Amino acid sequence: MKDLGNASFVLGTQIYRDHSYGILGLSQKAYIDKVLIRFDMKGCEPGDTPIAKVSQQSFPTIHASYIMGSANGLVSVQGKQPLFSFGVISDVQYADIPNGQSFMGVPRYYRHSIHVLQRAVQKWNNLQKLKFVVNFGDIVDGFCPKDQSLNAVQKIVDEFKNFDGPSYHMIGNHCLYNLPRNMLLPLLNIPSFEDRAYYDFSPTPTYRFVVLDGYDISAIGWPSDHPKTLEALKFLREKNPNLDKNSPVGLVGLERRFLMFNGAVGKEQMEWLDCVLQDATKLKQKVVVCCHLPLDPGTLSPEALLWNYDEVMDVIHKYNCVKVCLSGHDHKGGHSIDSHGIHHRVLEAALECPPGSDAFGYIDVYDDRLTLSGTDRMESTDMIFNP
Repeated sequence: MKDLGNASFVLGTQIYRDHSYGILGLSQKAYIDKVLIRFDMKGCEPGDTPIAKVSQQSFPTIHASYIMGSANGLVSVQGKQPLFSFGVISDVQYADIPNGQSFMGVPRYYRHSIHVLQRAVQKWNNLQKLKFVVNFGDIVDGFCPKDQSLNAVQKIVDEFKNFDGPSYHMIGNHCLYNLPRNMLLPLLNIPSFEDRAYYDFSPTPTYRFVVLDGYDISAIGWPSDHPKTLEALKFLREKNPNLDKNSPVGLVGLERRFLMFNGAVGKEQMEWLDCVLQDATKLKQKVVVCCHLPLDPGTLSPEALLWNYDEVMDVIHKYNCVKVCLSGHDHKGGHSIDSHGIHHRVLEAALECPPGSDAFGYIDVYDDRLTLSGTDRMESTDMIFNP
């Protein structure tokens, strides 16, 4: 027999612990999410269930600094100082054009999104505790006139520079509609070799952030005759029979992710990811994976998934160091916990904020959780895991 350590999941129920306060808790959120997906109810709104009032003496072992969260079934800590904190925003998709809408008819506020970013930067600076910020891609919209693309990208990058600390970027499909990789990556200050857009960094010795390039294999962003473009086009011809490769018509279930505005992680990047996770495991680091494209089908509609999310997660699941995966792309946002206890949080888009509303936040990082404090349309989320 082999000791595999503390269990994180039993029969679909998450187990979370905090030995410092003697806390042992259970959450069935992952199971509930699966049931909602199975019966096509993923978009339903949560609600509170009244319970009988009990005295505090009924729970003598629970410290007063813990508060139960009725919406997500998890426990958030108050009173503890985080190891560090960082800001988050996704899908600004700025363009100096009139308001429009998505293919699904959802309103988009192209000129207003820069004001969401400006308020985010002001809030982040006012907090005076954020170590860095992460932008989850698509800072400029694909409808931006191409003669304005360079100036539009620079304008948004300059807004990020107003933050009192470093900003980490990743590329999305709308970024690549505007500029090729060789122009885009230097503007975003993404460390690059041969136009690769994946990298990692460690804000503290105990945490490592891994930024994936979800458009490594893609029909957009690379030169038309580049091997990665040709590989992507061949893949799409095999997987999507439609003439319009951005159309999911006729595709069923998870097949609906095989669209041109998505992409894949290539073999070389996959090997790099494996090496990084090996190293993080040796160093006993916890890992946060960031990618514009989501990596778990439980968070969202399948049309937004990374083409080979399953292969990427197979690599991630080989190790116990990855605790949270953060992403953008699917504008309505979402949260799930996969079978290995990894949280997947898709961030709500700044683009779809009507004037007077916002979507950004900051994350407090602890030894056993990441706590997202969202503003307005970005939902606050506790992501608890076994340390």
